[in-house]
Amino acid sequence: MDVSLNRVREQLGSDEGRDFALGNDGILRFQDRVCVPDDIEVKRLILEEGHKSRLSLHPSMTKIWWQGIKKDVTQFVLACLTFQKAKVEHQRPGVILQPLEIPVWKWDNTSMDFVVRPEKFK
Repeated sequence: MDVSLNRVREQLGSDEGRDFALGNDGILRFQDRVCVPDDIEVKRLILEEGHKSRLSLHPSMTKIWWQGIKKDVTQFVLACLTFQKAKVEHQRPGVILQPLEIPVWKWDNTSMDFVVRPEKFK
C-alpha cells in the first residue's frame, strides 16, 4: 500500500477521510470506488485492460479511483494510436445535404440518396 492511502486509512472516521470507507472485504474505497495504489505499473495495467476490453472504462461509470486518474487517462488516450485515428479532426468532413420539401400528401414526393465516394477521396 502506498503512503497516501495509508494516511487516508489513518484518517477514516474524521472530516479529512469522510469520502473514504473501508469495506468488509478490507478494500479502501473513495465514494464507493476501489482505491488503486500509487503504482505506475498497476495503473498502466488497468488502463490497458480497459482499452482492450469490449466494455468501456468511462470515469463516471468505473468503480476505480486514484489521485489524478483523469490526467492519467488523458495522457494514455493521447499516446494511443487507435484513439488518435478516431479523433474528429482526422475524419473526413461530410457533405451538406439538400433539404427536401415537406409534402402535402403522403407519397406525394419520393427521393433517393446515392452514397458514393467523391472523386477527391478516391
